[in-house]
Amino acid sequence: MSLPSSVKIVEVGPRDGLQNEKEFVATEVKIDLVNRLSAAGFRNIEAASFVSPKWVPQMADGAQVMAGIERRPGAIYSVLTPNMKGFDGALAAHADEIVIFGAASEAFSQKNINCSIAESIARFEPVARAAKESGLRVRGSISCALGCPYQGDVPVPSVVDVVQRMAALGCDEIDIADTIGVGTPGRTREVFAAVTKVFPREQLSGHFHDTYGQALGNIYAALLEGIEIFHASVAGLGGCPYAKGATGNVATEDVLYLMNGLGIETGIDLEAVVSIGEFISKSIGRANASRAGRALLAKAANAACAS
Repeated sequence: MSLPSSVKIVEVGPRDGLQNEKEFVATEVKIDLVNRLSAAGFRNIEAASFVSPKWVPQMADGAQVMAGIERRPGAIYSVLTPNMKGFDGALAAHADEIVIFGAASEAFSQKNINCSIAESIARFEPVARAAKESGLRVRGSISCALGCPYQGDVPVPSVVDVVQRMAALGCDEIDIADTIGVGTPGRTREVFAAVTKVFPREQLSGHFHDTYGQALGNIYAALLEGIEIFHASVAGLGGCPYAKGATGNVATEDVLYLMNGLGIETGIDLEAVVSIGEFISKSIGRANASRAGRALLAKAANAACAS
């Protein structure tokens, strides 16, 4: 299969990237981050989360963030909604898309939410139904699709099963997520080859973490299977509490550099994203985890010195 001519990059930094930060990130910084990302050309931004502040205190200001952002016409602003209370918050905040989530690993589901995969998906039935009745898009995210911190290997049929369950809820898009970053290109191709048999290829996305340095290789493998949607986090924001030493989501700058090199259109300004990565890294006092971002910043600094 030939590579796609264009892809959609879903920017997850404002939600998935920031949610594990221990120090609270100011609401104004979050709003500024989303606005800068919108201006850089992203068509889909995961902007906030409507979960209990008790469990994710970093996301307690989701309503304020959604109220403060400048919305780019045609862009999709997504929020995570674990239950009906979260959905009500998302609806009031005028979200364009809600994100529901389940695991492909039975062990992960039991350890984290104390119920089976089937039970976890059933809990989302009223949320998905309410979203559809309100005209909102629904995205389903499947964690541990390429490996689990508790059971290790996750059989491909288990991933296919959860995709089918998510599809039955009416999901417009389904994410295949390598939550702990253990996936390899060969397994990535195997999983996507299987799930594209039961759900439209153009509605599937790849969500890769770079714990073992395989994220870009996995993205290329997914491209070879015709996948056209990928998640990334500016400056490589994020991490995983289940994988010691995890470096978090694949950096958006690295993904854009890859796509540009392959001649694949994204509609996103790489130079602007490099600047945004530096902005948010300095704002929260952490190192910029994007290798392409750091290299391009260094190149620009050297050029400025030479002139």
